[in-house]
Amino acid sequence: MPGEATAEVTTFPGLLRHNGVNHTAKTALITEDRAITHGELDAASRALAARFVAAGVGKGARVGLLAPNGIEWAVTAAAVMRIGGVLVPLSTLLRPPELEAQLRVASVTHLVLVPSFRGRAYLEDLEGVVPKVPSLRRVWTLDDPPSDAVDDQLVTALEDVVRPADDLVVLFTSGSRGAPKGVVHTHGGALRAVASGLDARCIGPGDRLYIPMPFFWTGGFSSGLLSVLLAGATLITEAIPDPVRTLELLERERVTLFRGWPDQAAALAAHPRFASTDLSSLGQGSLPAVLSADRRSAPGARANVFGMTETCGPYAGARLDRDLPAGARGSCGRPFDGFEVRIVAPEDGVGEICVRGPNVMRGICGRTRAETFDADGWYPTGDLGSVDAAGYLRYRGRMDDMFKVGGATVYPSEVESALHAVPGVQQAHVTDVGGEVGALVVSTVALVELVRGARERLSAFKLPTRWVVAGSADTVPMTATSKIDKAALQALLQREGSRG
Repeated sequence: MPGEATAEVTTFPGLLRHNGVNHTAKTALITEDRAITHGELDAASRALAARFVAAGVGKGARVGLLAPNGIEWAVTAAAVMRIGGVLVPLSTLLRPPELEAQLRVASVTHLVLVPSFRGRAYLEDLEGVVPKVPSLRRVWTLDDPPSDAVDDQLVTALEDVVRPADDLVVLFTSGSRGAPKGVVHTHGGALRAVASGLDARCIGPGDRLYIPMPFFWTGGFSSGLLSVLLAGATLITEAIPDPVRTLELLERERVTLFRGWPDQAAALAAHPRFASTDLSSLGQGSLPAVLSADRRSAPGARANVFGMTETCGPYAGARLDRDLPAGARGSCGRPFDGFEVRIVAPEDGVGEICVRGPNVMRGICGRTRAETFDADGWYPTGDLGSVDAAGYLRYRGRMDDMFKVGGATVYPSEVESALHAVPGVQQAHVTDVGGEVGALVVSTVALVELVRGARERLSAFKLPTRWVVAGSADTVPMTATSKIDKAALQALLQREGSRG
């Protein structure tokens, strides 16, 4: 079973050393033009850790990392975490005020960043930010880390005192409207959480996993980097995904699992180069859009693996290469080991999803435990769902997304699922627009076909009455943490929505 080889590893330095011995020559990470083995990652991060220690980074130091996906990101992050430093991944999309806020919330003491990326000059951005962050002591660029190094024995001594209960990482997240929050995970909690879902996500030692998600978000950090380290597998990623380059990379590296954004998978499948690309290496656990038609499961037949930053990635699921039992189709599967789920204040079986267990986050920066969990240790997620008699979880959207139309409850996720089932739809985002159902759809088909498809799948009160049909995902309003900007979506639909 995936994860069994590292089941005894409860700290990040232990994980790196385990892989350095047991998977020395196996490739750990591949980018467009570079690769690094597990053994090389262990050695390179250990050497960089010695330089960080000499510069004052020690156990408990909060170290920000602002850079795109790449081998340098992985080596730098590993160097911080193996000596007990607390990694704080920072989004390359942050504007200066947002960066300042996250540095302050996480009490970052040291910062490593790429000088520039995609037209952004981050050193210039920092000029007005650094004086406003009193905790910040040192700043280095990714290509110019500290020059002095301590003796290797001191690095070993620091690694040996890292405990499973020590903080590992602060991951930032936000809701559709709220300010970003820093979620704190420990070594033991994060590693257990990720390991618990490896089997469902079909990640084993022989797999070559492609994930485009940025390492500074949970999808890239937990479902990508930590997953392959725990499984002893190989991760393939890109700093800037591009359809042609991505297809070439998938074919060249014989990728066995394509996970990540369903929208990206749909866009690749629609690209002219897709038909001539050899993707026969992909396994059944991959997103269905990139599989040949004869290998795709029926809509809803496979689990919608479900999770959040507070659970360090997925906390519920089922094997992605197998169909669910007939009665469980359309569900998210069942909770993984280390997670309990309950539904609070259900109305017609649907209520708020609450989670607890040893794999849930330790806490949130700046909040007390009483402000985060209830007296019995349950964390209210703000998500709506239901759990059937067999324990299968169904997600029904966010509590603040649910709305009424003519006295009847509309769950945006249900409408979005129906729209995704219409051929040609790549994205669908549904929200309340003044008591009406509004839908922004990225699609290759016309509005009349979308309306026809929706009528075939939805009750009359759930049908969108305000539509925006876009040919590109660039139209979709997003926050800096890659969530739908609900207020902007509602304003767009109000302003430009057509009657369906």
